[in-house]
Amino acid sequence: MCVYAVASYKVHHVCVPCRLSFKRHADRSRVHSCPTCARPLVSAGHDFAPRRRDLRGWSVVAVVLGAGLRYEGRSACGCAKEPRYRPRTRADVRARRIAAAREGLPLAIALARPDAHTG
Repeated sequence: MCVYAVASYKVHHVCVPCRLSFKRHADRSRVHSCPTCARPLVSAGHDFAPRRRDLRGWSVVAVVLGAGLRYEGRSACGCAKEPRYRPRTRADVRARRIAAAREGLPLAIALARPDAHTG
């Protein structure tokens, strides 16, 4: 058994319209809400990074979270740290949207690719 399986790691929960991020325990039975606007917070994963003043970064975050992806780099137990690719710029998102439309792929699959034009 993995030694990290007994620890509970906090997960980033975000409010994209307010550009706020909080670390909360991953409790599926409870819905966390934003203290500013009272909208439900979206679970963003363990490896969430943009600053509040980074408007361009938050526009990319909105697309990534809207596609159903999270910023994860851990396995379920937390012992395997393997960062997964997520776009960081609007140009990356634009290239992956074009590739998804051209190849007929869902946007979530195209956003998870390190290179927009290869599988």
